[in-house]
Amino acid sequence: MPVKALFRPFHLGALELPTRVVMAPMTRSFSPGGVPNSKVIEYYRKRAAAGVGLIVTEGTTVGHPAANGYPNVPHFYGEAALAGWKKVVDAVHAEGGKIVPQLWHVGNVRRLGTEPDASVPGYGPGEKLKDGQVVVHGMSRQDIDEVIGAFAQAARDAQSIGMDGVEIHGAHGYLIDQFFWEGTNPRTDEYGGSLANRSRFAIELIQTVRAAVGPDFPIIFRFSQWKQQDYSARLVQTPEALGEFLKPLADAGVDIFHCSTRRFWEPEFEGSELNLAGWTRKLTGKPTITVGSVGLDGEFLQFMVNTDKVAQPASLEKLLERLNNDEFDLVAVGRALLVDPDWAVKVRDGREQDILPFSREALTSLV
Repeated sequence: MPVKALFRPFHLGALELPTRVVMAPMTRSFSPGGVPNSKVIEYYRKRAAAGVGLIVTEGTTVGHPAANGYPNVPHFYGEAALAGWKKVVDAVHAEGGKIVPQLWHVGNVRRLGTEPDASVPGYGPGEKLKDGQVVVHGMSRQDIDEVIGAFAQAARDAQSIGMDGVEIHGAHGYLIDQFFWEGTNPRTDEYGGSLANRSRFAIELIQTVRAAVGPDFPIIFRFSQWKQQDYSARLVQTPEALGEFLKPLADAGVDIFHCSTRRFWEPEFEGSELNLAGWTRKLTGKPTITVGSVGLDGEFLQFMVNTDKVAQPASLEKLLERLNNDEFDLVAVGRALLVDPDWAVKVRDGREQDILPFSREALTSLV
């Protein structure tokens, strides 16, 4: 299957990408104090220089006290962090690439003792106590408004430093997804109960971000069926339910859906070979990004369990066939790009034998 489909330009309004290759967001934790440094700048620049059309940054925390859950994760607020990101933007643009930050709030995943303020607990749809201590603060309406405001401010800041759009992280059991998922949302007010109510937080957030950046600044929304707490979780069971879930998000202002799956080749529903990105495109008419073990012969979780396992480059034939059939529009590549910044250009030039294998050791440094 010809690889040229991966290297066709993509246009959506003002967003013009030189290729269909997207760098998937991957938490790296190499930004002490929350500020991206020279190593981070070079890390992203290399990928843009080697054929990646769109870079979605690692998750960056919005300006809310409970947004962060991990050490050395970059912020997307504050003068120093934004100045660092401006240098990243300029480096990527100089190589002809495009870049968007993934805006992130971890919600109830956060633990007491986490930077930047160790005394702040996680925030979530409902309160959680342990040994009489609040370990998750149940969010009030004021809390909801403050978090939404933090996302809107981050989006404005992204626009002001020259980012090409934003991605809102609504997947994997983090805050926005915690509202979506019945297993983590016990609320009985207008933000709980039915899936329509559980989607209200995300809809209001997207609407506020859209109002903050205007009609032409691209908003990408990442969502998933699976959760970190439960890899077998299913937010919806049928295409009809998926359509009912996605339409209000699209109407709120989403331009592109980033459809997170663990294995891109798996059908989402019985009776069709379409994956989650394929169904999302069909149901909403919006462009979609597919993702999930692209270019490697094993999925990420295997490397967390089996530390000596190595993932070898895998055939792209099935992926290219689906892309040529317009099942989805863009292809996000994670670990293959993490370990080999030249992955895209090697694929383009037919040098698959030169692609570097992935092992857990690759997570320990920026290359």
